[in-house]
Amino acid sequence: MDMLAASEITGSLSTIGYGLAAIGPGVGVGIVIGKTIEGTARQPEMAGALRGNMFLGIALIEALALIGIATPFFLP
Repeated sequence: MDMLAASEITGSLSTIGYGLAAIGPGVGVGIVIGKTIEGTARQPEMAGALRGNMFLGIALIEALALIGIATPFFLP
């Protein structure tokens, strides 16, 4: 790769940081949903309670993603 081409790349490092930080909540939501499906398959009568807990867990995980997107705007 030409060194001149690499020096022309511009942008914010916080954008890359948020892109990497979004991987964590994405993996977390996938695990929560997968475990909820697994629990429902094992005990179908608990589907309602598991679904409620799943939505609560997803909301908390997504809050981390929102904090991750807002943080670069407040920190230099």
